[in-house]
Amino acid sequence: MHEELNNFKRNEVWTLEAKPKGARVIGTKWVFRNKQDDEGNIVRNKARLVAKGYSQVEGIDFGETFAPVARLEAIRFLLAYATHHDMKL
Repeated sequence: MHEELNNFKRNEVWTLEAKPKGARVIGTKWVFRNKQDDEGNIVRNKARLVAKGYSQVEGIDFGETFAPVARLEAIRFLLAYATHHDMKL
């Protein structure tokens, strides 16, 4: 858990702020996993701090969702376009 919190601090993922009056706070929870090798021996214990997304209400807590996923066809098109126009990526 300390390693996960230190990673947040090191990567400047978040800053601790005072709660505004009348604001709802979205809760968090810890998710624990045991990483195993091919033989089933526990190699590492991992902990992740995640937001309780199921408690969010659309229009209040967020306006829209966006998942930045690139399709393989889009990457091929970009590479072909860049090659045709002698562009560097």
